[in-house]
Amino acid sequence: MAGNREFFYRRLHSLLGVIPVGIFLVQHLVVNHFATKGPDAFNRAAGFMENLPFRYFLEIFVIFLPLLFHAIYGLYIAFTAKNNVSRYGYFRNWMFMLQRLTGIITLIFVTWHVWETRVQAAFGAEVNYEMMANIVDNPFMLAFYIVGIISTVFHFANGLWSFCVSWGLTVSPRSQQVFTYVTMVIFVALSIVGIRAILAFA
Repeated sequence: MAGNREFFYRRLHSLLGVIPVGIFLVQHLVVNHFATKGPDAFNRAAGFMENLPFRYFLEIFVIFLPLLFHAIYGLYIAFTAKNNVSRYGYFRNWMFMLQRLTGIITLIFVTWHVWETRVQAAFGAEVNYEMMANIVDNPFMLAFYIVGIISTVFHFANGLWSFCVSWGLTVSPRSQQVFTYVTMVIFVALSIVGIRAILAFA
């Protein structure tokens, strides 16, 4: 019974990391990328997201609760998992370790980012270009955001590989190898989008 429960939790953890959390990450990076077109473009994009119907319902039940479960169970996995070189091979063993490490970094980064934006918005601050520009005006915070973005994007891209394996979408060694290259391209592409966006605020 306990084994079945853990199997279910791991599957749910994997699924939520891609849908909806991963989809939200991509959407968030795309909205932020509007900063490269100037403050007005970003403010319009952010304003559109702020005025979505049922925004609070979506934020709580589609973003924050799935993210909370993924984060908590991810910590459990990170601190109980053991590397297995004979099963995963040298490269996959490194990816396995980096997935756990970036998960912890991403949790710290996302928690801080939510505090600086969503929590402050709840106290009356306006989430706009000026808010982000003020945050990354500090060189330390700019570096922190760059590391956080790269970590988050890696965690998503590599997690996408694990998701496809665990859900039986890439079964053969050949398909897993090909999808490794696909997820590397996703990592590089989303990292460029995220870094260009944060540098636009700076």
